[in-house]
Amino acid sequence: MLWTLVVPVKPLARAKSRLSDAAADALRPGLALAFAQDTVAAALASPAVRDVAVVTDDELAGRELAALGARIVPDEPGGGLNAALAHGAAAVRARRPKSPVAALNADLPALRPAELAQVLDAAAEFPRAFLPDAAAIGTTLLAAAPGRELLPAFGTDSRARHRGGGAVELSLAGVDSVRQDVDTAGDLRTALALGVGPRTAAAAARLLISGQ
Repeated sequence: MLWTLVVPVKPLARAKSRLSDAAADALRPGLALAFAQDTVAAALASPAVRDVAVVTDDELAGRELAALGARIVPDEPGGGLNAALAHGAAAVRARRPKSPVAALNADLPALRPAELAQVLDAAAEFPRAFLPDAAAIGTTLLAAAPGRELLPAFGTDSRARHRGGGAVELSLAGVDSVRQDVDTAGDLRTALALGVGPRTAAAAARLLISGQ
């Protein structure tokens, strides 16, 4: 089964505000873009992924992620994360009604293609499934089989909300790169220890050069 991933990217100027203790305002947009670029590049390299649809209204992010091979879907609802994901999934299904669809966070800079394939292969066994984040509170991936609605419930306590909404929680070993999203300086350090993609590595180096 080959999946289409829906990746939401908010306007870069408003991204990653919780990283203010690690990156100055002027550097955070570039860091957020680097996260998204490494996430999308790794996703497109996964043997379980057919293509990636990025939902964004940010012109720079759209241009850079399209250059990697992603399809850009304008965030027409403008109603936040879950509305963007539902819109992206609907756009995918309008083109390929029988496609399995998965929502993937855009801040997984250590993402490994093989680990993503392991998660998606496990998700294929269920109508809807999700992977909790490294903190075991949120969600980094939510998958829906062909004919099933995605029904995203990202945000505070999304692990509990997705489980309460009937999605199966995936308990997998060896997929740390798919669980390690980056919201805080501590998260970034953990991702760097796992080994991030080249764009995040360069952006993190700029943080050190600038004294952040």
